Amino acid sequence: MNNFWIVFSHTYLTKIKSRQFLITTVITLALILLMTELPNLIKKFNGSDEKTIVLVDQTKQLAQPFTQMMEKTDKHVTIVQRTANEEKLRKQVLNGDVDGYLILSFGADGLPKAVFKTKSLTDQSLADQLQSVLQRIRSQQAAQHLNLSQEQLAQLNAPVDFHHVAVEKQAKSEKELSQARGLVYALLIIIYFAVIMYATMIATEVATEKSSRVMEILISSVSPVTHMFAKIAGVVFVGLTQLIIIFGFGYYAIKSNLEKMSGGFFDFFGFGDSSFVIMLYGLLFFILGFLLYATIAAFLGSLTSRIEDVNQMISPLTFLIVLAFMLAIFGLNNPEAPFVTVTSFIPFFTPMLMFLRVGMLDLPLWQTLLSIGLLIASIVILAVFGARVYKGGVLMYGRSNLLKEMKKALQLSKENK
Repeated sequence: MNNFWIVFSHTYLTKIKSRQFLITTVITLALILLMTELPNLIKKFNGSDEKTIVLVDQTKQLAQPFTQMMEKTDKHVTIVQRTANEEKLRKQVLNGDVDGYLILSFGADGLPKAVFKTKSLTDQSLADQLQSVLQRIRSQQAAQHLNLSQEQLAQLNAPVDFHHVAVEKQAKSEKELSQARGLVYALLIIIYFAVIMYATMIATEVATEKSSRVMEILISSVSPVTHMFAKIAGVVFVGLTQLIIIFGFGYYAIKSNLEKMSGGFFDFFGFGDSSFVIMLYGLLFFILGFLLYATIAAFLGSLTSRIEDVNQMISPLTFLIVLAFMLAIFGLNNPEAPFVTVTSFIPFFTPMLMFLRVGMLDLPLWQTLLSIGLLIASIVILAVFGARVYKGGVLMYGRSNLLKEMKKALQLSKENK
């Protein structure tokens, strides 16, 4: 047992002090800070939101209602009415004196139409605003042609009264789903990148020791099985240390800027009242998922004699992780989909898919416990099998071929009993 703690502490301290750990932690914290401060940064880079639009009213009727309606829609857009010719207006747009000019006229049907000219077509949001205002004026004009009253027009344009209500009493509300979705999405990304990064780290660590022949010295004093599990435990704690730092900083950064994080992405992925229970589930599934994949990575790494072959050797493992992540991302919009339910009980996909379901749905406890039980059983089975492969694999050198090397490692393991 003493040998286990020696290998564990050496692995943990070496990784914590490594340049890779420090750089990845700093970069991750910088990305979190950038994301939370993004609205402020965009506003600073964009400068003033004020827009100036020249209105050329060929109808002699629409300028006043259009200007009044535009002021109510967006106070940052200033409408200036001019009668200048188009060539002069074009030069003003190219020089940046105005943001564009709008020509209003009547179509063949007697209803308003417009042409909006700007330096480029990149700012589609402004064009959409102008079009929306003109659409309302057009509706009013059409109502007058059809002799509709204002009350009839309002009734015609009134939005439909539509409510989405859940029948199940324990079902989450839209706000709760948004908050859960945001937390689940963030934790899924963390689990995905952490598992890939640290599983690769374990495989690379073992391959490095083998390629430098350090492994031959180590296994003379520490059994291969003890060495394997000490390596896994050490890297697990490295991952937890990094996650605690990232989570602590991320929680503070998001809470500090929560009021500014609205609209678009932030409306769909809410970051409001984070559920402590979901975070605990996230930690549990992260640890179990990591142990599962790390065990596979360790014995795959033991089959590799050269560092250059590590990525090729663990490519099946990487494929499984990517597939699990993609299924989870697709399942965010519909966590009750049959493919999400079925795959959540497959141990290789459980850490992400079952965590998604736990975070988004009100599941029966037996489903959660069953998935965790299957995951733990799979870890034990893979640990026993992986230990046998690892025991023989660390003594093998030469070119790497997954199936042949695994078979040879098992044979060596039996011979060394």
